[in-house]
Amino acid sequence: MAADPSRSAADAGAAAEAGDDRLLEVENLQTVFHTERETIRAVDGVSFGIAEGETLGLVGESGSGKSVTARSIMGLVDSPGELLPDSSIRFDGRELTGLSEKQYERVRGGGVAMVFQDPLSTLNPVYTVGNQIEEALSLHRGLSGMDATEKAIELLEDVGIPDAARRVSEYPHEFSGGMRQRAVIAMALACDPDLLICDEPTTALDVTIQAQILELLAELQEEHGLAILFITHDMGVIAEVCDRVAVMYAGEVVEQAPVVELFENPRHPYTRGLLRSIPSTQRGAERLETIEGEVPTPNAPATDCRFAPRCPEAFDACREVHPEAVPVATEGVDDHTAACLLYPEDEPREQAVDRHAGEAAQPHVGADDAGGDSR
Repeated sequence: MAADPSRSAADAGAAAEAGDDRLLEVENLQTVFHTERETIRAVDGVSFGIAEGETLGLVGESGSGKSVTARSIMGLVDSPGELLPDSSIRFDGRELTGLSEKQYERVRGGGVAMVFQDPLSTLNPVYTVGNQIEEALSLHRGLSGMDATEKAIELLEDVGIPDAARRVSEYPHEFSGGMRQRAVIAMALACDPDLLICDEPTTALDVTIQAQILELLAELQEEHGLAILFITHDMGVIAEVCDRVAVMYAGEVVEQAPVVELFENPRHPYTRGLLRSIPSTQRGAERLETIEGEVPTPNAPATDCRFAPRCPEAFDACREVHPEAVPVATEGVDDHTAACLLYPEDEPREQAVDRHAGEAAQPHVGADDAGGDSR
């Protein structure tokens, strides 16, 4: 599946270019998990922003850190996990990393909501779907009784569930998979959020239902002015729904660009590998291309390129220098970056490598410096 040709790179980046006043700003996010043997750096220095009404796609293979990034934003990382002190998550100008659990609950309700991959893990099987939506309405909007029931029915209608007045009294097992996901989206909307985080919301659905859910999210975004963080491993879905894309690998963002620009001019070797693995872009090929090997589990601060062992373009310095995100030259696009020693490509290779080495030498807070101070 290729990027929609009707969407220009300028259109794709319009929301982000509205100014520096982004709804969500994540900077140097570091989320670690402590085990008896090691400290796993599941998210390691991730930075990105999302403007009002914009959809940012977060894409990468399983194990890249996408879901942990989402849970970090939602304040859902529990022991033995923690956010390191140098991490910053600002929502609507407010720093979230220092909030208490009670304060964070108000953010989750009124500001940020999340739709998970498996609706059965979100819906309680012993309560009706209506009861669960009404509980969210009570907690976050102060509605109760018939007011809550009527609003629950309205929300189910908004997400395309037919005969909502009857189905509001049914249990999750009485809904199909697609209907359950619609109900979960209705629960998220009950909080009246400004940002909706969708963590692989269509992975467990068949292609037809997946298309319906994606269309529904687009309609809801236009109607409510939602910003969306859309997490997936499916580049085809990214092309269909996103304005901008951040590509993750082994806990790091390795490339960011407007969606059309990313599909037309992928610069990081990992991104190019992901795009070559899409069946619809490889028509006529005898065999679908794959990226050999697996995503490593980061258990120490990066001192090299974590993708180097799988990279067809790796050279000696890739195993010695950690690449930093730098602008990549594309005419007419000024918000495309890649963390790769091949760039800046207008500089001699040795000079480019030295530039990355200099950036990497800047101090970063590591797991050993955290002092056990969970935030």
